[in-house]
Amino acid sequence: MIKNDINELFSRGIQNIYPTKEFLENKIKKGEKLTIYLGIDPTGPTLHLGHAIPIKKLAEFQKLGHKIILLMGDFTAMIGDPTDKNATRKQLTHKEVMLNLKNYKKQASKLISFKGKNAAQFKFNSKWLGKMNFEKVLSLASQMTVQQMLERDMFDKRNKDGKPIFIHEFMYPLMQGYDSVAMNVDGEIGGNDQTFNMLCGRDLMKTMKNKEKFVITMKLLEDNTGKKMGKTENNMLALCDSSEEMYGKIMSWTDGLILPGFELCTNISMSEIEIIARDLMEKNNQKELKMKLAKEIVTIYHGEKKALEAQEKWENTFSKKETPEDVPEIIAQESELLVDVLLKKQIVSSKSDFRRLVGENAITNLDTNEKISSNLEKVKEGTYRIGKKRFCKILIK
Repeated sequence: MIKNDINELFSRGIQNIYPTKEFLENKIKKGEKLTIYLGIDPTGPTLHLGHAIPIKKLAEFQKLGHKIILLMGDFTAMIGDPTDKNATRKQLTHKEVMLNLKNYKKQASKLISFKGKNAAQFKFNSKWLGKMNFEKVLSLASQMTVQQMLERDMFDKRNKDGKPIFIHEFMYPLMQGYDSVAMNVDGEIGGNDQTFNMLCGRDLMKTMKNKEKFVITMKLLEDNTGKKMGKTENNMLALCDSSEEMYGKIMSWTDGLILPGFELCTNISMSEIEIIARDLMEKNNQKELKMKLAKEIVTIYHGEKKALEAQEKWENTFSKKETPEDVPEIIAQESELLVDVLLKKQIVSSKSDFRRLVGENAITNLDTNEKISSNLEKVKEGTYRIGKKRFCKILIK
């Protein structure tokens, strides 16, 4: 490996490396072939861009000849990871979990290879966790104390707030940690929100295998205010999204997501990203840079042709304000709510239809390029796009 490659491997997108960056660098420089894994709990029906960040890092190690494993937490997903949760997760059935993950391997294959000489492995943690009897569970539980568990911010907060913490939630980090033992890996990659769980595995490897496991924690995709791309913000980019959906969602991101988006989600070199960072400081071409970001990301998952088509359609619809010729005009009063105006003219079928569209970031004032984010939004003049095919022009009396 050339020096720049090593620097990028151990820095790009990475929050921390345990025990140290030097520990892992030495292994690579000595030519050791490592086994590294990423675990994903299939709690939803698709992989999303947040999953893709550590998968891309896993792909870098695969290209260097290391053995990689994409582990499906089909057992742990039934329990539910309590990370960052203020209340207990709803438990899933194994049937629901398997239905969720049916397209994961195909989606991940956009980034890592499951074919060829150094094919990635696709494993399921029910293979070992599902076979543990009570004796083995108790033996595993003896490896960690309640005090260690309560060190987690989330458990500590719930405890102080008087909210319940169930025993099965305490068991979750142990189960995830045992994945490392069962597969006898050298290292693990995951989002920095998984640090506690991954370090649990590191402790178990020391006590049960007498082996030093490294852990790579990846940055999360969030802007400089801490606002994340994800389900909560209604801008989660799913890997099953069409090229047009991907492009449009990225264009709806805050400007603060542009730079981390380039670093975490594209293949553009860090030297070019430094130039982009300087351009962003000048604050005069955010739109062009966001369009470049959208094109780069869509190209990875759909190819350059689809990315260019998505860009052209976005420009026609949003930038050039192209709308159908027969857009209905609605006269409204300034005091009215947008939902009432659209309901009155049957542009939306119900208030619940309106709420769903708002939740999906699917109502836009094309004149201002402003997405409607509140169910109680006051009406404003402009041409509105509602969903994919509905348009109307609102005029204020």
